Amino acid sequence: MQPELNMGLVGHVDHGKTTITQCLTNKWTDTHSEEIKRGITIRLGYADASFYKCNKCEEYSINEKCVKCKEKGEFVKKVSFVDAPGHESLMATMLSGAAIMDGALLIIAANEPCPQAQTEEHLIALNIVGIKNIVIVQNKIDLVSKQEALKNYKQIKDFVKGTVAENAPIIPISAKYKINISMLIEAIIKNIPTPKRDLNKEPIMFCARSFDVNKPGTKVKDLVGGVIGGSLKQGQLNVGDEIEIRPGIKAEEHNKVIWKPITTKIIGIKSGGESLKSVVAGGSIGILTALDPYLTKSDGLTGSVIGYRDKLPDVWYELELEPKLLERIVGAKDKLVVEPIKRMEPLMLNVNSSATVGVVTELSKNKIHIRLKIPVCAEKGSRITISRMMGTRWRLIGYANIS
Repeated sequence: MQPELNMGLVGHVDHGKTTITQCLTNKWTDTHSEEIKRGITIRLGYADASFYKCNKCEEYSINEKCVKCKEKGEFVKKVSFVDAPGHESLMATMLSGAAIMDGALLIIAANEPCPQAQTEEHLIALNIVGIKNIVIVQNKIDLVSKQEALKNYKQIKDFVKGTVAENAPIIPISAKYKINISMLIEAIIKNIPTPKRDLNKEPIMFCARSFDVNKPGTKVKDLVGGVIGGSLKQGQLNVGDEIEIRPGIKAEEHNKVIWKPITTKIIGIKSGGESLKSVVAGGSIGILTALDPYLTKSDGLTGSVIGYRDKLPDVWYELELEPKLLERIVGAKDKLVVEPIKRMEPLMLNVNSSATVGVVTELSKNKIHIRLKIPVCAEKGSRITISRMMGTRWRLIGYANIS
């Protein structure tokens, strides 16, 4: 069964996002070697969960059998979780992940003052990219007293006042000891509805990860094609479909660098841990293609858009934007004011699941013209987040729409 919606887990580094994902899915999403070594999430992690309700005990669980009375629970919903990095240097990855989220869990640790730098930055990012269905998770209540937990709760309420999360429920839990997980699942079910999907639209899939799944030493005859992971924004894809991937791969023609779209065939589809013949919008999916795995290895196609040939949005090498700048730098220790964008300034842009850097070539009263180092495939009207290099990292400073 395919998951029906994508849930994001966002928040400050080390507040428990990956542990909560494990509580809800029984999967540890930090599998990259550097993630294990450093104890932080670097790439987007994915895991699926089925939720059940015991009508006798009124308890929600990820297990079909109730842990209290052992009665068989009623299936409620299947969900994909996207575990986004919280570390400040990985904000671009979080923004890329937000493009495929239908709702979000904002994780806040009870044993630290609220807000922390990335907590604030992630909430503003959710607001910018238009994610309104949010559940706040007050984690690590096992590390504080009742009085400290209540003090932290008040800090959270003050922090989200006037934001998209102002009326979001706040669920206190201990992910480490799996306390209050039933209440968290109930809050997800009641506060994050499944969006209405239009299956008649042309399919548009955002690629958030890509892989070569062949192990070293595999014989040529046993090699399989590259795998693309992400989420369908709209429409439907089927095994056997011919698909196009944009912007594609870098090439040179007539002494000019261009990106050529790639065409391939869908060999297989996986979603929710099952092999499917077709997939619709909702939940994370993996597509096995006939592509040379060299093209998909090490997230080589991350940020691409997939759909039917000649039916995808335009590829943009340059953008003219009317930016809306924030009043101050989000997440900075000092309350730094966002200064106007300057000519020849490099900016990082996130749109859909892609991240690219561009240079401002022209300025007018309300508009900027940016030449992109790597082009993006996006529809007109798509929301773009804008970040500026400050010190050694990119800081979110505003947003715009492609016009």
